Amino acid sequence: MNTIGAVYFTGSDIIGKLVNACGSAMESAGVKLVKHRIQGDEIVNGRFVNESLLNRLSDCDAILFASPTYMGGVAAQFKAFVDATSDLWTQQAWSGKFADGITCGNSVNGDQSMTLQYLVTFACQHGMLWVSLDTANGYNDHGVNRLGCQMGVVSQSHDDQADGRDIATAEYLGHRLASILRNQ
Repeated sequence: MNTIGAVYFTGSDIIGKLVNACGSAMESAGVKLVKHRIQGDEIVNGRFVNESLLNRLSDCDAILFASPTYMGGVAAQFKAFVDATSDLWTQQAWSGKFADGITCGNSVNGDQSMTLQYLVTFACQHGMLWVSLDTANGYNDHGVNRLGCQMGVVSQSHDDQADGRDIATAEYLGHRLASILRNQ
């Protein structure tokens, strides 16, 4: 059985809803999910500290990264997690694992793509293989990817609520990642 890790930070829980939708899709496809929401008490002197989680993620076949877009990038809490993976980076412990990402911002064009680009770069530094969306907005009957970003799930919130089409996109990405793992 394949195992996928999901590491995320969320303030308003929109990211949590998107991660849960993606995770449910993965679990329904027979994938074991290791899900972790970054908490403030895991950040000590600016550094994320949770060796147990890092060890569990190293045993996963893929990792989903998710953070809201704050000021054109990942949240500081998520960045603390990223920085804590530097020892794993030196060992290339995640090399060959699949990765994908989810983000959300308040504006339709709130630079969410910059956050996904950061996550792609982070995954590539670890030698990971990025899984993009394979569905273009307006050219299919899936009803997903409403904001037209192929890199991953981009969401735009309405009054701290997740758009149903963005949740459907997260589910779609979960099925896609599970399918890729099954067929590798």
